[in-house]
Amino acid sequence: MPTSTKPANGENDSRDDFTIKKVVNLVVVPVTVKDSDGRLVEGLLKKDFSVMEEGEQQQIRYFTSDPFPLSVALVLDSNLPEQTMRKVKETLPALAGAFSDFDEVGVFTYGNSVTERLDFSGAGDQLSTALSRSEVELQGRNDGPPVASGPMTGGPSPSVNGKPFEPGKPHITNIRRESSVLNDAILAAATALAKRESTRRKIIFVISDGMELGSNASYSDVLKVLLSNEIAVYAIGVDSAAIPGYNTLQNIRIPRIGASNVLGRYVNATGGWPFAEFSKEGIEEAYSRVTEQARNQYTLGYSARLTAANNYRSIEVVVHRPGLLVRAKAGYYPLPPGR
Repeated sequence: MPTSTKPANGENDSRDDFTIKKVVNLVVVPVTVKDSDGRLVEGLLKKDFSVMEEGEQQQIRYFTSDPFPLSVALVLDSNLPEQTMRKVKETLPALAGAFSDFDEVGVFTYGNSVTERLDFSGAGDQLSTALSRSEVELQGRNDGPPVASGPMTGGPSPSVNGKPFEPGKPHITNIRRESSVLNDAILAAATALAKRESTRRKIIFVISDGMELGSNASYSDVLKVLLSNEIAVYAIGVDSAAIPGYNTLQNIRIPRIGASNVLGRYVNATGGWPFAEFSKEGIEEAYSRVTEQARNQYTLGYSARLTAANNYRSIEVVVHRPGLLVRAKAGYYPLPPGR
């Protein structure tokens, strides 16, 4: 906020022929703190935290542990394998019950493109209806191998890709991988969330295998939108993303396929939290854990000078108690002076 020096009595004075203006920006940092067993830690005080920006300690001017209502953009991956998709669809009724009456939820799905299925509304009947509709429409992808002959062909004339198969003749099967435009989906969700009230905690909740292929938007461009609008990404990794240690492969691009896992990178950079679940019960439990965790964070704030919006600044949050797991966004982009 701008501040200036002016005469208290309104009289002209040579000492007050100039005005000093200092424009500052309140940087808000939500922080999740867990113990070694993964339980949320309550009862911490302002004095228990330190915030560093670019290695320099900041004065914490705002602190609260009060819960926030949520604005949630739910993003569902429609290109999951059929078996995994069936499992996820069975959990969607439980997902609707994870939100409170004070939350608002929008629903997006993505595969080759992004579809907005529900504009932001209260987490009630409209959400349940949108999720029920998604149960019917989301079919997943069939990764089964092509069958040329045998009892699974369903007929006496074997074929491959609709053409007669001749055992003695060489043939090439074209395998086409469906696009998975995760970057575009997160960008669409972030753009919609940016318009919601600033008094709410804004999160993107992704249920996906984390693979990215074919988006128009780049990871770095999407991340800038997220950090500029104080949006955190939470994720339930399913299918291949639920394999222990899979996040260590997130930067690897597989030859001839070209897909890479970027979901974990979004989570880490924005201060969200990843959950990797294989079972239906585990996925259902993770729904309530995500919303509970996002709603009940510590919130810190400190003042920083406004600069150009492309000037990324790193953040580190330290809790002065041993044995705790601390997660906050890794940095931010200051808003430009005119905004």
